[in-house]
Amino acid sequence: MTDKRDRDAAGRARNARPRDAAGRPLPRGAVGVERVPDDLVLGPKESVDEAQRLLDEGMPFHAHEVLEAAWKAAEPAQRELWRGLAQLAVGLTHLQRGNARGAVALLRRGAAHVAHWRVGWTGPPPADLALDDLVRHVEALADRVERDGPAVATGADLHPRLRRPRP
Repeated sequence: MTDKRDRDAAGRARNARPRDAAGRPLPRGAVGVERVPDDLVLGPKESVDEAQRLLDEGMPFHAHEVLEAAWKAAEPAQRELWRGLAQLAVGLTHLQRGNARGAVALLRRGAAHVAHWRVGWTGPPPADLALDDLVRHVEALADRVERDGPAVATGADLHPRLRRPRP
């Protein structure tokens, strides 16, 4: 039997199917939203800018792909931070799809990674990230969703600010 899944040159699974705005795969040949390139490489500030744009457009799955690319490209001292940010975006994706259990788990896991990274870091966060505010936001959101279900999430909940507001 042949493997009909999409693979890159190294044999890693790759899914070239189109996706909807919530990141769900669509049938082959369907028209989906523009995909984040598999080989995306941006600097930290550009990654945050693009992830924020995608969050603001209601596309947390795609924001996750940008943050995951930043995680994979990050220097070792920052990988846990970018991993946590990517997990937060996946938590928002689960929430957008109505999956309360998955949302709570990924929001808490992502917040824990960001908070743990923050303990060992001296100096300002990279890319002007508002990490303390972001962690507070997603922890409060996870508490509300766990208590009341995914319907309690508002538009603002799905569009968290990644950076401190500029004066």
